[in-house]
Amino acid sequence: MNDHAYMARALQLAAQGLYSTHPNPRVGCVIVKDGTIVGEGWHQLAGTAHAEVHALRAAGTQAQGATAYVSLEPCSHQGRTPPCADALIQAGVARVVIAMQDPNPQVAGQGLQRLTQAGIEVQVLTGALNQQAEQLNQGFVKRMRSGLPWVQVKLAMSLDGRTAMASGESQWITGAPARADVQRLRARASAIISGADTVLTDNARLTVRANELGLPALEKHWAMQRTPMRVLVDSRLRVPHTHGFFQAGEAWLASYQKPELLTNGIHWLNIPEKKGHIDLTTLLKTLAQEQAANEVLVEAGPQLAGAFLQAGLVDEVVVYMAAKLLGSQANPLFTLPLNTMAEAVELNIQDIRAVGSDWRISCSVKNG
Repeated sequence: MNDHAYMARALQLAAQGLYSTHPNPRVGCVIVKDGTIVGEGWHQLAGTAHAEVHALRAAGTQAQGATAYVSLEPCSHQGRTPPCADALIQAGVARVVIAMQDPNPQVAGQGLQRLTQAGIEVQVLTGALNQQAEQLNQGFVKRMRSGLPWVQVKLAMSLDGRTAMASGESQWITGAPARADVQRLRARASAIISGADTVLTDNARLTVRANELGLPALEKHWAMQRTPMRVLVDSRLRVPHTHGFFQAGEAWLASYQKPELLTNGIHWLNIPEKKGHIDLTTLLKTLAQEQAANEVLVEAGPQLAGAFLQAGLVDEVVVYMAAKLLGSQANPLFTLPLNTMAEAVELNIQDIRAVGSDWRISCSVKNG
């Protein structure tokens, strides 16, 4: 095996933290001695040992003179756990290969510098594995570089591009496999955002339900180790605190009006008004800076989804399309007041796949 093959294994390990590492990045590590893997590990849960520590423990004394393959630059600062760069130095590894430099300003090359100063050979890979490492932590990378989370808008529609009947009825456009897929999107998100219309019309709670995840037992275990923030955008305070959304667990209310009463488990996010609505950019900045949100999933109706898109805040649109026709009176996918082709929002289709009897279309936003 070569460097690329060992790093591919490290990235495979890192992906096991897809649901559980928030707000930390997903990281995997492989220790190789004389062409043999002697230790490997992955970061499992924020506040617990990092990938390098797990791999070094598994390798034991065989780490001396070995090569460590790490999917992200080893940290050099003291957080809730000691610096991983120091652990690698103390273990006596001879070489460290990483897939990408850490965008965190607290690290940002300092881990590599510390390793080099200790006489360890350091190599940073480029190309496909570097891109794969960034993709795995796209939310963490964006938050560190821009102060904003990575935003994914999820929608379900009929074949004729409709999301609900004119009455608001929308359950269920898609089948059970597609809804299970959405549960997995929720489980990996740092925060889930919805609007008052969706919560009131659908009686939405936006929880992660273990029995609907459709994951193997071990993955389900890690997926349920943390709970995504549930954020309701409700500038006019239309959703009562007795509603199921607030009764389903800890929740955040984003509004520029202060509620008269805040019951236990409900937190007010004081977000300024912009043209009569919540300032969505400020909301996202608040979630990133105060709650360390890496990935945000927006599950909302056409008006709020359209507002995120118009504000240039969306990174990815995920549409679940059912083989149904809802008719011309039904609600559209987005509320977008566009008048000319020049105003059209351009998307890049990244992936199309069948999910049960429905289709999932994932698109990046060109101007997002």
